[in-house]
Amino acid sequence: MKSPAVGRGLPWRRIGGIAAGAGAVTVVLLGLLVRVQAIADEIDGQWMEEVLEMRGPGWEAVSRVFDFLGGGWFAVWLVPLAVAGVFLIVRRPWAALVFIAASALSAGLVQVLKALFGRERPADILLELDNGAYPSGHVANAATLAVLLVVVLGRWWLAVVGAVYVVLMALSRTYLGAHWVTDTVGGALLGASVALAAWAVFAPQLHRERTGAHASVGT
Repeated sequence: MKSPAVGRGLPWRRIGGIAAGAGAVTVVLLGLLVRVQAIADEIDGQWMEEVLEMRGPGWEAVSRVFDFLGGGWFAVWLVPLAVAGVFLIVRRPWAALVFIAASALSAGLVQVLKALFGRERPADILLELDNGAYPSGHVANAATLAVLLVVVLGRWWLAVVGAVYVVLMALSRTYLGAHWVTDTVGGALLGASVALAAWAVFAPQLHRERTGAHASVGT
């Protein structure tokens, strides 16, 4: 069964591939703009001023929870492996493979771009971090996870839940002073682009696997 088409017969997977490519180009262009500080004062500086006025113990505690959920061993290793494990249990090996591959690629690209652009973090940071600021790895992890769940499971209500999670993760990163707001935008675009690219490559296998699993349940 072929993937559904949209306008002029263009398959969904091709649209996903185009969106992934456009997102990747935007990530690089945004990185270049922040590297030469073309938009630092207009966007990042004003946003950080607002964040500093909002700081308090309650919001900081919430932000530190998101700091744990979105990075380190938990987000980079445990979450992808756990999700992949669940897919293997329900006999969806292609979905497991896509999750592992996309998560690893997203995390790897984040580190490459951090080294490439070498952007300094905000001065009012509340965490001990010494690597580059752009793009946000936490937000990239969140966006990769959210978009993958939507396209692999085919449950579009997950898009709302995922979008809320990504936005909250982005807000927590700027609240802690770990990132400028443009870092979080770059992270979201990167994570979504990697997820869409992985889905576009493996869309036929994922579609057959999902519809086959549904048929098995029906019988």
